[in-house]
Amino acid sequence: MRLDRTQVLEQAPLPELLTILLRQYKRLLAERGLDFTEDDLQALARQMAEGAPLPESAESLRQILVDLVTESEQVLARWNLTFGESLRTEMTDLPGWETTSEFLELANEKGNAELRIASAAVLVAALGDVRFADHLLAAIDHDPDEIETVVARRVLSQRSGITGHSPDWSQKMRAWLRQRGT
Repeated sequence: MRLDRTQVLEQAPLPELLTILLRQYKRLLAERGLDFTEDDLQALARQMAEGAPLPESAESLRQILVDLVTESEQVLARWNLTFGESLRTEMTDLPGWETTSEFLELANEKGNAELRIASAAVLVAALGDVRFADHLLAAIDHDPDEIETVVARRVLSQRSGITGHSPDWSQKMRAWLRQRGT
């Protein structure tokens, strides 16, 4: 029996998945003064996954990721879209393009903003800050099989203690978040 991609992601060690997500930001983090080696990324991912005490650099990392989410939200706001609305909006429904080249440029910009929001929000949550949980829930609802959404579900489940495979997981998670005031 061949495992599907979602099953592989659900069974993969969480530190490995978090390392993959962190690697996506290595260049952007270095540009903003936070330079990690591969060993640093792996150690940080392991600490995040275990809920262990984090190094001093984790606060700077969290702030940079929060800034990246905010910047990407601003990109989507140019089309008067929230993250959740953007996920549900087809490119052909966006204004501001006439040529194929303009269409492709906007599609790339929209897709990058959505991906950056989803992956950075997961890492922020793994660092213990669930302020972007609504983005994570929107991404999970939109496409539960992406690496970001599988990791998001696992991280939120770990933080909340709510079993990830519960049939009413979304309802329980939303209730947990309301209780926390997020």
